Amino acid sequence: MNEVAPAAARLPAAPPSAGPEADGCWRRSELARLWARGRRFLGTDLAILGGAMTWVSERRLVAAISNAGGFGVIASGSMSPDQLAAEIAATSQLTDRPFGVNLITLHPQLDALIDVCVAQRVGHVVLAGGIPGAAAIQRIRDGGARVVCFAPALAVARKLVRLGADAIVIEGSEAGGHIGPVSTAVLAQEVLPHLGEVPVFVAGGIGRGEAIVSYLDMGAAGVQLGTRFVCAHESIAHPRFKEAFLRAAARDAVPSVQLDPRFPVIPVRALANPATVRFRDVQRAVIDRFNRGELSLKEAQLEIEHFWAGALRRAVIDGDIETGSLMAGQSVGLVTREQSVADILGELVEQALSIIAGRARPGSPVAAGAAGLGG
Repeated sequence: MNEVAPAAARLPAAPPSAGPEADGCWRRSELARLWARGRRFLGTDLAILGGAMTWVSERRLVAAISNAGGFGVIASGSMSPDQLAAEIAATSQLTDRPFGVNLITLHPQLDALIDVCVAQRVGHVVLAGGIPGAAAIQRIRDGGARVVCFAPALAVARKLVRLGADAIVIEGSEAGGHIGPVSTAVLAQEVLPHLGEVPVFVAGGIGRGEAIVSYLDMGAAGVQLGTRFVCAHESIAHPRFKEAFLRAAARDAVPSVQLDPRFPVIPVRALANPATVRFRDVQRAVIDRFNRGELSLKEAQLEIEHFWAGALRRAVIDGDIETGSLMAGQSVGLVTREQSVADILGELVEQALSIIAGRARPGSPVAAGAAGLGG
């Protein structure tokens, strides 16, 4: 069963004696304090959610993240209710730690998918891909699960909280896949100081522990990372897909281009490849045909929209990195080798602890001196 459970690791406070051991305990205690709210909400040792990446965030990776102390999230994508039920059951066989399920709000069988999550006793349901309605949120809560929603702005976040969202994820444009127009840093400044009713998790472009601590300091309950986990040993992504990530720099992850506002393109951040160039060429050709009267507006829009159909699966599963979609966040530049999920999370925690190490401990001479500074 996937029920919310208390975090297994309770980090001790630093003993009164000085020395490296005391400092290490204090650093861990300080990190535990910073993300205590997120840990309580998720029921985990680490307040780190795995971003739900279609075709990538399946049972093996999700279970590995949860088993290593984080919070794995199944990407349901276009799964049917039966497929999702099977995926949840399979994940539960691999971990007894909490994990969640990401549902797309525009899925035609959303209510049935929610019912599957409730029946399988999923503790947290993440609603993505649009602003969910009050009925969907209430259906999840009535079933006993907690609701996590994405918000692209403070006003939207406040509305979702009024509708019953138990937590909010704010995701900046540095993220992979479908993105909004505002950077993570700006969203964090807009939302974190003004939304205290529920835990807020920050996502988009996060790839190191120092960044995690910076957002925790601003008031975040935790963070969400996706791109860092693509090249995990436990990820089923095709070796060629992983190799593309390992070769890429941050600047290689670019948003899709829209050539004409009459033919809207939903912004998606992915690694540039031959398909990226071809997509621009297809848009130009379709627009020319429309201008010549060979296509109706609707026909032209659909032709452009269907260009990427199946492209993500071709890349992730089949390894077609030429015509597939290589969805990646800008933190791809920080993915330099294949690692186990446990090593990735351990590295993030060590980086977070290192930045905390530079702070003055309460009661230390440095802290006392700083406290005495006046105007």
